[in-house]
Amino acid sequence: MSDESTSVQQIRQWVAEFVDQRDWNRFHAPKNLAMSIAIEAAELMEHFQWISVEESRRAADDPKRRDAVAEELADVLCYALALSNALRIDLSDAIRAKLEKNARKYPVAEYRGRYGPDDPGPAGRPH
Repeated sequence: MSDESTSVQQIRQWVAEFVDQRDWNRFHAPKNLAMSIAIEAAELMEHFQWISVEESRRAADDPKRRDAVAEELADVLCYALALSNALRIDLSDAIRAKLEKNARKYPVAEYRGRYGPDDPGPAGRPH
């Protein structure tokens, strides 16, 4: 399986089946799932905590580090998918709506190469 051949719906179904088989729906209240996302995200961040930006970019070149990061990222996404299942949120619609909102908030002409309004951007370009 790969991202190219697997739909979000299929992955949501895998998560739902995993949870159902273990009778965990009673534990999967939205509050608990949101907290679990934060906990797993913190575990993901630990892999990058004391390394430089350059080292973090090279994580993909180290199979051991990449696999450890992949495992934590999968945990974050599994909980996010479980939360979308619990709240019946269509993730494709939610992501599309959020990207459209962000496109209005951060127009390309103003934000290309800049992370925020106080960032002068490449070559100190004024905004």
